[in-house]
Amino acid sequence: MATSTEHTHADLHLRHRAVLPDWLATYYTSPIELTHGEGRHVWDAEGTRYLDFFGGILTTMTAHALPEVTAAVSEQAGKLLHSSTLYLSHHAVELAERIARLSGIPDARVFFTTSGTEANDTALLLATNYRRSNQILALRNSYHGRSFTSIGITGNSAWSPTSLSPLQTLYVHGGVRTRGPYAYLSDAAFTAACVEDLEDMLGQANGTVAAFIAEPVQGVGGFTSGPDGLLAAFKRVLDRHGILWITDEVQTGWGRTGDNFWGWQAHGQAGPPDVLTFAKGIGNGLSMGGVVARAEVMNSMNANSISTFGGSPVTAAGALANLTYLIDHDLPGNARRVGGLLRSRLEAIGAGLSMVREVRGRGLMLGIELVDPGTDTPSGSAAGLVQEAAREQGVLIGKGGRAGNALRIAPPLSLTVAEAEEGAAALEMALKQVQSALEAQSVPEGGSVL
Repeated sequence: MATSTEHTHADLHLRHRAVLPDWLATYYTSPIELTHGEGRHVWDAEGTRYLDFFGGILTTMTAHALPEVTAAVSEQAGKLLHSSTLYLSHHAVELAERIARLSGIPDARVFFTTSGTEANDTALLLATNYRRSNQILALRNSYHGRSFTSIGITGNSAWSPTSLSPLQTLYVHGGVRTRGPYAYLSDAAFTAACVEDLEDMLGQANGTVAAFIAEPVQGVGGFTSGPDGLLAAFKRVLDRHGILWITDEVQTGWGRTGDNFWGWQAHGQAGPPDVLTFAKGIGNGLSMGGVVARAEVMNSMNANSISTFGGSPVTAAGALANLTYLIDHDLPGNARRVGGLLRSRLEAIGAGLSMVREVRGRGLMLGIELVDPGTDTPSGSAAGLVQEAAREQGVLIGKGGRAGNALRIAPPLSLTVAEAEEGAAALEMALKQVQSALEAQSVPEGGSVL
C-alpha cells in the first residue's frame, strides 16, 4: 500500500521516464523510491524495509539519520545556508585542517568540491597545469566520474559514452588481478609485469606525462585491485620521471577498506601520493568532495578561481560531525572486523556455487563476481537476477564490473555482526535461487545438467 507520498512506485516511474534522460540508470525492473532510513536500514515509499548493503553508492558512511550529523546540519541551516568560498568559514577551515592531517601528504592544501567527479576534474586541472602536459596515465577498467574530462580517463567502456577528450590518456595494466594476460602470475610477477608495461608505455609517450591516476580498489569496475604494493612500485617509476601520482579515494577513503584509512596506504612503501581526491562518505549523503595536494602543486594555479558550493557552511558542518563520529567510534576498525567476518561468510557461500567465480575486496568493500554456472564467462544477467532476488529478501546491493557481472556490497561502516549475518543469509538465498533457475534453463527437456 502506498504511503502519504500519494503515489505508487509504478506511477512515479512513469513520471520519471517522461521527464528524465533515457540514459539515467535505475536499479530493478520495477524501480523503488527510498523515503527514509535509520542506522543500516531504509524504507521505500510503499513501506518495505531493507537492510542497506550499498549505502547510496558507498556514500552513507556512518549510518542513516545519524543524530550527530542531523543536529549539525539543522543547527547550521538555521543560521546560514550559503556563503561561497569568497567568505571565510570556520567549519570549512576546521574540516580542511583535519583532512590535511589525515591525508598523509606533507604541507597539504585542501580544496572542497561538491562531488567526486568535480574533485577528479580539479586534480586533473592541477596536474596538467603543474606539468604543462595533457598526457595522463590511468588503469584499465577504471572509473573516475561522469564529466567530459573524467570520462576521458575512464578505462571502463561501459561508462565511457564518448571517445572525445581534452586529454591524451595512456592505459596500463594493474587494476584487475584475476583476469587478463597477467592473471596466471604470482603477485610478485604480476607486479613486475605491470611495472614493465608502465615503463613500455612511458617509452611510447610523446613528451612529458602529467600524472598517473588510480583507484586503490576500483569501484564501478567491480571492487577489483592489484596486489598490495603495486602502486608503490609504480610510484618509484613515476618519481624518476617527475610524474604526479593522484590517488582517487572517492570510494576507498575514510577507512572503508578496514585495514587502512586510505586505500593508498596499502601501497605506501614509496611514500604518500602527490594528490588525493575524496567525496562520498565524508558527507554521509551531503554533496561534499575535494582535493588534497602538496602546496607546490595546489598553489600552481595562476588564474582566479572560487567554488560557489564547495565546502558550504551546511555541508562542512555535517561532514565535520560525520568525520568526528567515524573516528571517535573507530568505524574503520569495525569495517575491518565485521567486513572480515562478512567476507568469510560470503566465501563459504560462494564455494558451493559454480555461478560464483570470486569473492574479493577488503573491509566493507566486497565484490562477488558472477559467471554462467560452470563456466568462466561473465554473466551480467546473473548479477541482475541476484540483485532483484536480494531485494525480495530485503537487502539492497550494488552492481558493477565492465560486464556488469559483479555484485557490490558496501554497507555503512557501523554495520553490526548480526546485520552482517542477516545480509549474508539473504544473499545466500538469492544466489542459490538464481543459480537453480539458470541451471534449470540450461537443461534440455528430458535431459540433465552436464
